[in-house]
Amino acid sequence: MPRPARYTVDVLLDAAADLLAVDGPGAVTMSAVARSTGAPSGSVYHRFPTRAALCGELWVRSEERLQEALVAALATDDEPAQRCITGALSVLAWCRAHPVEAQVLLTGPGQLGLGEWPENLVGRRKRLQRRLKKVLGEIPGDSARVSAAVIDVPYAIVRRHLSARQAIPASADAIVTDCAQALTAPS
Repeated sequence: MPRPARYTVDVLLDAAADLLAVDGPGAVTMSAVARSTGAPSGSVYHRFPTRAALCGELWVRSEERLQEALVAALATDDEPAQRCITGALSVLAWCRAHPVEAQVLLTGPGQLGLGEWPENLVGRRKRLQRRLKKVLGEIPGDSARVSAAVIDVPYAIVRRHLSARQAIPASADAIVTDCAQALTAPS
């Protein structure tokens, strides 16, 4: 029976996320990930042939995880404004529960070498974008306002606090709720 891998993809990606959260995207290197996990550099290169592949996988994994929570929150029969509020609050809740991964998403794919990502990761990212657009498009109303309510406003609040290395305060929920209500109120 083969021995289980000691340095799994998730262990390596978690280390990369920690490096990014502490020292920014430039800190995510193959050797830094190997050092922080104690893994031989060959283990890192075996799973990620390039830094761009490592960073791309880190981004896509984080985006998939956030989107899973968001899609679940939006999958209700509530009226559109309430769905937007629920979705926006789910973004805050996810970012509170996963501040390191939230830092990855706030960094943006461009700073993580998007132009050099392997095709499979570019494809996964495009599928995620299409899925999110579809889910948000199922909420009746102006699509730009729905997107602002569910994505843009929560991200702005998260960015402000995480960039300052602060926890996202509970008071952010009321701000996000008020903004979502204002953005999705019938005209």
